[in-house]
Amino acid sequence: MLEVTQQADDFLQDLVTRNDAGHMAIQVEVSAGGTPTAQITMSFIEPEQLDEHYVQIITESPLLKLYTLESNRRYLEGGRMDFRENDTGGTIVVDAPNLHVPNISPDSPIDDRINYVLYSEINPSLAAHGGMVSLIEVVDDNVAVLQFGGGCQGCGMVDMTLKQGVEQTLIERVPELTGVRDVTDHSYTENAYYS
Repeated sequence: MLEVTQQADDFLQDLVTRNDAGHMAIQVEVSAGGTPTAQITMSFIEPEQLDEHYVQIITESPLLKLYTLESNRRYLEGGRMDFRENDTGGTIVVDAPNLHVPNISPDSPIDDRINYVLYSEINPSLAAHGGMVSLIEVVDDNVAVLQFGGGCQGCGMVDMTLKQGVEQTLIERVPELTGVRDVTDHSYTENAYYS
């Protein structure tokens, strides 16, 4: 799935030792996978939090416990984790060629499908006005909670954009979605496209 170089393995083992975290695992997290803003982060995780949704990333050292969610596997497939020296000592770098590649099917999780529509169809249109919208979460009743930014935050036309553009497109592309909710603080109008 994800190749871990010996240098990365050594660095992570040292990190675990320095933080007295030998009892913990390291989680490789993917946020907004398959979109232009996809990111990979890592954090410590308690072993009891690892359930059937996690898969282990094989490393050279049997002591290093590296995991990711099964749903992240497709974005990490064919990737390589390495250690690179820099001015502050060094950092872990993950080169994952599939990280930004949409991998959406009708049975993909609803948040993946919503993000795909936001980043491939909606945000390119909003970018013409310096705006963008991102998914915060999907609540239990299949309502997408969204946040606008850039020229859309505080814009006088945001209600029309939300109802006649964003919501209509999302419901058309993701049929089980029942609606959208905007949680943006629109009192901030410094960058608003329309006042």
